[in-house]
Amino acid sequence: MKGLLRGLRKTKERLFGSIQQILSGGALDEGAIEDLEAVLLGADIGVEATERIIERLRASTGGAAGAADYRRIIAAELLLIIGETPKPPPPAGAPRVIVVIGVNGVGKTSTIGKLAYRLKSEGSSVLLAACDTFRAAAIDQLELWAERAGVPLVRQQMGSDPAAVAFDAVQAARSRGIDVVIADTAGRLHTRVNLMDELRKVFTVLSTRMEGVGLEGWLVLDANTGQNSLRQAEAFTAGLPITGLVLTKLDSTAKGGAVIAIQQKLRIPVLYVGLGEGIDDLAPFDAEEFVAGILGE
Repeated sequence: MKGLLRGLRKTKERLFGSIQQILSGGALDEGAIEDLEAVLLGADIGVEATERIIERLRASTGGAAGAADYRRIIAAELLLIIGETPKPPPPAGAPRVIVVIGVNGVGKTSTIGKLAYRLKSEGSSVLLAACDTFRAAAIDQLELWAERAGVPLVRQQMGSDPAAVAFDAVQAARSRGIDVVIADTAGRLHTRVNLMDELRKVFTVLSTRMEGVGLEGWLVLDANTGQNSLRQAEAFTAGLPITGLVLTKLDSTAKGGAVIAIQQKLRIPVLYVGLGEGIDDLAPFDAEEFVAGILGE
């Protein structure tokens, strides 16, 4: 709880402080509602979610007694929005295979290292697959994270077929009785057709040639990019089987409200949030803690 609250400090300062000031007048007149709408949009909560919250506030102006009541109404609506996208259980099959996707610079590889460390600390055996064969440095970086997390790595030469690396990694996991394979992939823009085709091939090979695996696709997004994260997510989910999201750098942004916008729009759950540079700075996303953190409750 403390880690998530600390990570949301900047978002809380931007959102809660402004809301508190608007609500300090007591009565929620039309001017105050317009100010609240601007604050919510400025925190990247998104147009659709903001409209829902404002509509709920307008409907409640007769029954609310003051600032605390209005905050509770906002919190309840945010929890409803998040609750409409429940976290699915891990898919049946063994091993569990998580293919991690994201554009360059979002913290994808470091997220994989942190996730491996977390899953291992929770009792799962983990293997990493260096499917980003586009850059030699990416393979070396993942190897460093594997060493830090204390988990094995399957790698091939730069330029190798990423789908072949993923295939070999799953075979290795099966032979060793490993629970989870986490596959790193090359950072890419959705406009790079050849790289998107390469990604689709990874999923195709794993789903058709590795019968019985529990296959997932996780998209890593940078919280600092706010609404740009939503546009990235829309592009990737249009062509790939994305089942979950990880939002990184939540500790360094005031745009943590993008969590709400993304779930409201895409109906894909946020599974984890990155809260710093340390290997243990990855936390499961908890809706109640998140809402309490941004609203100062």
